[in-house]
Amino acid sequence: MSCYHIDILVALVGCFFLVTTGNCVPLNNNLDPAEVTDFYKLFNNPEAHLSFASAPTTVDFIKDHGYPAERHYVTTEDGYIISLFRIPYSHNLQNQDEKKPIVFLQHGLLSSSDGWISLGPDDAMPFLLSDAGYDVWIGNARGNRFSRNHTSLSTKHPNFWRFSWHEIGYYDIAAAIDYTLSTENGKGQEGIHYVGHSQGTTVILVLMSSRPEYNKKIKTCHLLAPVAFMNNMDDFMVNSLSPYLGFNNLYSVLFCSQEFLPHNDFVLALLYNVCRSETIVSSFCSGNENTQVEEGRTNKTANSVIAGVMPAGISTDQILHYLQEHQSGHFRQFDFGTKKNLKIYGNELPPDYPTELITSKMHLWYSDNDEMAAVEDVLRLADTMPNKVMHHMEDKEWDHMDFAVNWKVRQYINEPIIAIMNDYEDSIN
Repeated sequence: MSCYHIDILVALVGCFFLVTTGNCVPLNNNLDPAEVTDFYKLFNNPEAHLSFASAPTTVDFIKDHGYPAERHYVTTEDGYIISLFRIPYSHNLQNQDEKKPIVFLQHGLLSSSDGWISLGPDDAMPFLLSDAGYDVWIGNARGNRFSRNHTSLSTKHPNFWRFSWHEIGYYDIAAAIDYTLSTENGKGQEGIHYVGHSQGTTVILVLMSSRPEYNKKIKTCHLLAPVAFMNNMDDFMVNSLSPYLGFNNLYSVLFCSQEFLPHNDFVLALLYNVCRSETIVSSFCSGNENTQVEEGRTNKTANSVIAGVMPAGISTDQILHYLQEHQSGHFRQFDFGTKKNLKIYGNELPPDYPTELITSKMHLWYSDNDEMAAVEDVLRLADTMPNKVMHHMEDKEWDHMDFAVNWKVRQYINEPIIAIMNDYEDSIN
């Protein structure tokens, strides 16, 4: 997902919000009715949802480059069935019979395991890790294209979508870590190395603060563009929407607990109409993407791969939870409103995540131009954790998605992280 996709997300949230609250009115009365999509018919069209049966999966992308690939299904404590993809060994090293340290990678919002491999074998972290002798696992959060199953719930039922990134961290990441350590290669190992980007950083912070026993299972932890505190994030659309959706109220109730941005004809048509030159949000559809291409900062091959597999599917509650963080200035659990908060938490307000309980070594990789993780917010997070190492990007233009698709990400991010992991492994051997 490029910055283009982030801006589209924010623009679509705005449009969705306007639609659900009855305030979405025609922006240009001179438009030919034949050119305007009837979203009501699309939304109620049973054929609108495209099947992913024939779409390439992470296994296909990995195997296309000659690496072995596996797909594993893991059931969480609360019944969700998530998919993990694995590169068990390097075909270049032929090290399939050796004991290998484990690395787990977790994607950001709107993304999936596909995002990690999009840069190809020369630059993508999974391939570089495999060739460095690691057992590589790539996670998928509940609700995305690879994790749409449950032991008792259908994706058509609202209860399936009643989760935010709290549940992804508390249940999904915990189940994934335990599963990797239960495999033949994982048995006897003290823990894993973890790398997360954006939401992938939020969820590991949730897990390690809410279930501090998992600190013992983390060797090194790398947070790329860490997102926890958000009150210094300066984004026009977020600033505009969070006063409405960042609280438990009628607006958030209308928006909550449903799938947002499924990969189907409805979303593609909505995307097209939102990005028409006549709309008030059209500038969000083109600005950052064109800038990045002109400056040559983004791997174009990665963008072409990502465009075909994103958005991967999320719950609207994930968005609401982030907007709540923006409004409250806290890094805390989901706000259900006073009545339900009292029932669940025993307090009118949700509790803060006790990040001071995170004792594992945390490597925070951050930059000055990150539109989603402001420096002030990253430093505030760092101040709460007793064992951290700060990695500030010297490139003043380095932004949120540069951590994932910048054409120099191997040099500035991937190779330094692998070196840190290697140093750790050398120190225990």
